[in-house]
Amino acid sequence: MIEATGIDHIVLRTTRLTEMLEFYVQVLGCQIERETEKALGLTQLRAGNALIDLVDVESNLGRKGGGAPTHQGNNMDHFCLQIKPLEEVEICRCLEAGGIEVGEFTVRYGAGGFGRSLYINDPEGNTVEIRCAG
Repeated sequence: MIEATGIDHIVLRTTRLTEMLEFYVQVLGCQIERETEKALGLTQLRAGNALIDLVDVESNLGRKGGGAPTHQGNNMDHFCLQIKPLEEVEICRCLEAGGIEVGEFTVRYGAGGFGRSLYINDPEGNTVEIRCAG
């Protein structure tokens, strides 16, 4: 029997690669792990055990996915990033320092059971749920 053990990677198509890199690297602490040649258009970011792949819509790889994502027609509802334990007020401070609009923490159910998390949006309008591990 096949049994999933976690998220390996997600792929986000973008028209705003520079802003997406700033958001995921500078605001959320991901690390650039691998970049392909510009024509292919793939940048892979390390997020703990998983990768976030950013694909430039204007690249060879990006054109295969069709039109660009929009705020009315995203290609995904949301994904959840687990982060190291940090006080909620500190999480909000870090996000706001990065120019991110912050909502309310709410109890939600996820892979680790019930826990407090909040939703934010990346520069392409993708919804990212932020949840402390543990």
